[in-house]
Amino acid sequence: MKIFITDGGSYGFFTAVFNAYNESACVITSDENVQLSFDSEVVRVEADGEKCARVQKKIEACDPAAVDDILLVLRSCDSLKEQIAFEYIKRLIEKKSPISRAFNLPEVIIFDELKNKVTNEVHKMTGFLRFMESDSGAFYAPYSPDNDITDLLMRHFAKRFMNERFVIHDVGRKIAGIYDGHEWIMSYAGEAEIYLSEYETVFQTLWKKYYKAVNIEQRPHEKQMKGYMPVRYWKFLPEKKI
Repeated sequence: MKIFITDGGSYGFFTAVFNAYNESACVITSDENVQLSFDSEVVRVEADGEKCARVQKKIEACDPAAVDDILLVLRSCDSLKEQIAFEYIKRLIEKKSPISRAFNLPEVIIFDELKNKVTNEVHKMTGFLRFMESDSGAFYAPYSPDNDITDLLMRHFAKRFMNERFVIHDVGRKIAGIYDGHEWIMSYAGEAEIYLSEYETVFQTLWKKYYKAVNIEQRPHEKQMKGYMPVRYWKFLPEKKI
């Protein structure tokens, strides 16, 4: 069985789809640690713009919205995301028409689950993300999402805070979106040392005092809190650092 290993980018994935489509049994992955069987043949895939464009054109002929859906699934943290997207593409081309609502097909069900996990996390983070004002006047929001969604959040917040300077930092992937008040870019970002403005320091102190005052120790409501906001996001909340 051939195992096509990509660089993790979308161009590499669509190139692998082109190369693997006529194989009777194969796997597409970006996981360098994928388990290999004794009969495995590893194929390293280099992104090819022409092959990528041809695959996307074929997909769009079957469903104009499918490429965008596939790109969302490729943002997933699931180690099987490429193979799930590949199986979806094969079924789509087989049917020659949109299958996004064909939930009688197992390829569609698992594909839709991954897509929804990505879009749901984007929606959650538009409300959960906490910005802190730095001493330079720019706002900084560290977070650690499950999926690779920072550039999607940048599009949202650049429209919402179009006159502000801000940074959204995915500390797990070590990438950041940086907006200067006019346009935004994505950049590598390792450890960040942020100095808070005097206003932010006072505000966080007051917020912690308020939180402590309304949080009755004899009547804990941790379960309710977990329902409103998953525990994995708590480390970025000032009130949880009391």
